[in-house]
Formats: sequence, C-alpha cells, structure tokens
Amino acid sequence: MPFESLGEYVASLERAGELVRVKGRVSSDLEIAEIMRRMMYKGEQPAVLFENVEGSDMQVLGNAFGTVKRLQLALDSQDFTDIGQRIVDLTRMKMPSGMLNKLKMLPKLSEIGEYGPKYEDRGPVTEIVETEKASLNSLPVLKSFAGDAGRFITFGMTVTKHPETEIRNLGVYRIQIIDDRHAIMHWQTHKRGAQHYKMMKEQGKKIEVAIVIGADPATVFSAVAPVPEGMDKYLFSGITRKKGVKLVKCRTVDLEVPANAEIVLEGHVDPNDMRMEGPFGDHTGYYTPTEPFPTFTLTGIMRRKNPIYLTTVVGKPVLEDAYIGKVIERSFLPLIQMFHPEVVDFSMPGAGWFQGLAIISIKKTYPGQAKKVMMGLWGMGQLSLTKTFVVVDSDVNVHDMNDVIWAVTTRADAARDTIIIENAPTDTLDPASPLVNLGSKMGIDATQKTREEGYMREIQQLAAVDEDTKALVDRRWQEYFGR
Repeated sequence: MPFESLGEYVASLERAGELVRVKGRVSSDLEIAEIMRRMMYKGEQPAVLFENVEGSDMQVLGNAFGTVKRLQLALDSQDFTDIGQRIVDLTRMKMPSGMLNKLKMLPKLSEIGEYGPKYEDRGPVTEIVETEKASLNSLPVLKSFAGDAGRFITFGMTVTKHPETEIRNLGVYRIQIIDDRHAIMHWQTHKRGAQHYKMMKEQGKKIEVAIVIGADPATVFSAVAPVPEGMDKYLFSGITRKKGVKLVKCRTVDLEVPANAEIVLEGHVDPNDMRMEGPFGDHTGYYTPTEPFPTFTLTGIMRRKNPIYLTTVVGKPVLEDAYIGKVIERSFLPLIQMFHPEVVDFSMPGAGWFQGLAIISIKKTYPGQAKKVMMGLWGMGQLSLTKTFVVVDSDVNVHDMNDVIWAVTTRADAARDTIIIENAPTDTLDPASPLVNLGSKMGIDATQKTREEGYMREIQQLAAVDEDTKALVDRRWQEYFGR
C-alpha cells in the first residue's frame, strides 16, 4: 500500500533501521545543513530527524530519500521503470471491440480510475489555519552556506495552475525568505511554473501559488519529475503510487493541495514586485549570482498541529538530489524508448547534477543514428537543458563509467564524432555558460563507425576470450587457488 503521508514514511524508515533521531539542540542556521551534507558524503547513511531545533517547535527531516534503498521503500518499487511503463501503457491503450472484450477490460479500467485525485472537505493539513498571524518566520528554514544571502526553502513543492487548461503543476524551486510575509520565487525560465507565471504576467495579473512542504513520497517525487507536457502532476502522483492523492482546497487561494500534507503556504506571486535573489550555494557546487526574481506574498498557512518540516541539502554532488535523479532516469526510460525505440539504456551520472551529462546506449542500425538520437532527446522537455550527450553502442554499460570511457576513447574521433551546438538553452544554474540560460551543447558519438560514416579502415574486431577457454577456467577455478 502506498504511504498516505510523510509521517507514515518516517515510521516505516524507523522500522527499517533507516532513520536516526538527533535529540540534541541544533540550529537551522548552517548547522543542520552541514550535518546533512557530511552524512550524505559518507554514503549509505540513514535519514535524520532533528527533534530539537532552536527557535522552532517543528521537527526537521533531512536526507529522507538519500539512498536507492530508501527510494525503493518510498515509492514501493524495486524497478522504477514500472512507473514510466504505466504511462506508456496508458497512451497505447485502445478500447476493445465486442461486449466480451469490453467486460475483460473492466478490471484494468477500474485500476486506472484509481489514479485520479480524490477531493476531501478537510484533512490533517487543515488542523491549523492561519491568515492574519501567518508568518514565514514560523518555519525552521535552513541557511546552507555562510555566503548565502539568507535562508531559503529547499524542498517546497510550488503548486500552480495553467491559466487556460487549469492543469496543475508542482515544481521545486528555491524560495528565499525576506520577512514574515514575503519571499522570492526563483522561477527558472524553462520551468513549467515560470511559464504559468509569464502567462498571467502578460494579462497584467498576479498568479496564485501554494507551497507544500512535506507530503507522501510519491507526490514529493512527482514535484521533481519532468512529466510529459499537459499531464497534471497530481495524476502523475496517482500513477506513481497506483492510488489517487487526496486533495483539499486552500483557504485563501483557488488551488488544491494534498490533504495529508504537513505545511502549506498560500499566496501569490506579483510580477510587479521584483527583488534581487541570492547569491546561494547550489547543487552545482558553486554560488549562483544575484538576479532579479518575482516576490511571493503570503496570505495564509495551513498545517498539521505537529508538522514535520521536510528539507534537503545543496552543495557539490553527490548529495540527495542525485538519488532522486536516478529514479527519474529509470522511470522515464520507457517514455524515451517510446519516442526513440533504438534506445537501450540511459544514465545521468550523479556528479553531473541532473543537467550536465547523459549517456545513452542504442541498437544502431543505420549511419548517423547516434546524432539523430541526440537531436531528438535535446527536443524532449527538460532534456533540452542537458549540456552533454554521449551515445554508445548497446554492448556498453552506460552505468559503468570505465566502460563508457573505453567506448569514447576507442570508438570516437574528436573531429568526426563531436558536435557542438551554439546559442542553445542551458540550465539557469550552469556556472560555465557564457550567458545566463544560454550557452552551447556537446554531443559525442561513441558508437562503432561504418564506411558510410567515413570510417574507411578495416573495422577492428574485439578481443574476446573463446567459450572453451572460459568454460575450462570456470571448471578449474577453485582448483587453482586450493579452495
């Protein structure tokens, strides 16, 4: 059964020995972030629940999704490709003909019907509602690095609606706290929430926003995931958890939020109230420069009586976001294969901070196919921001960097097999691009070349051990070493 709340997930982590409680007094000013980073850099450390945070009566949960094991528990899945495959199956499903076939289809249709969100009048998140007395400073928001401009919410799920279709989006953006009622929304220009904001700005209007802090793990994952254009994020959460999310209406804005959430900040973003945001250390490992972004004004808070403040930590990879990125990589492989059937596997190494590097293996059947795949992937949603693609043959393990480096150095010629695209969109946080949001991309075709691709030499054969010798050594292996 899927988790209904963050609290249920925390209890499950504790039963599995995947949670440590810190009872000593700690500060949200630099100290908590440094504890979390040290634990993540050590690898395979448990999630951490800080029970005694200075100046707050809320517990703070960190590194909640910081290993593959925890994510398997969080999403109730051993194979994350199943998530994407459910979306592919939905897009390919055809209504059967004939009464008998339709009757056979009923169980499947009933299962799909469970994916949609369910609407409730109230829920745990409505236990406390504050309007006039609502304050952003009531939250134990972290400051991560000494050079940061201040405190910012790292794991807030920002809810917006498309102004025309009313399809809902959840996105995770940096939110800098200014005072009790104001924060700055770091809406990167390529993100869907920013697109909704721009549409309202063109109409000369503010956009209503809800910021959810802490929810069931599938909904948290859905906020990070680059879902297909036009899909409601709450529906994607239902597909991920195979059960619809319970929603309640906000009290001061016309938006829906998870009924079992921990904390919801309600308000609006005003395009006429721009403020300088940053600098902040971020997941590239660098401080991002100060830039103007629009201001969020708080109009109300809904929360549980004893909420858990969910947070994550930023800094040089590999940290918690790399593990979440691995789930995105696995779960969206079936969608990539739907549009590019030649793709065998796909990897975005954690050190590449999501957008830096992707490695793709293909079953190559014609000249130039590797470049065709690169161009296609650069045209797919958030993959458009990926800096570097390396395409290899299907005999190369994309998850083994030694194997990938071997392919690049033995199958790619620098002049022939490297392509550079100038004046292309880049991630806002990319510290290397010459302009904010604009730079270049590189593609490396590390597949075996053919004569049609200009390889005029005789193709060298791989040196491989013959089967008879392998079988002989297998049989005598214990004999060689006396055990």
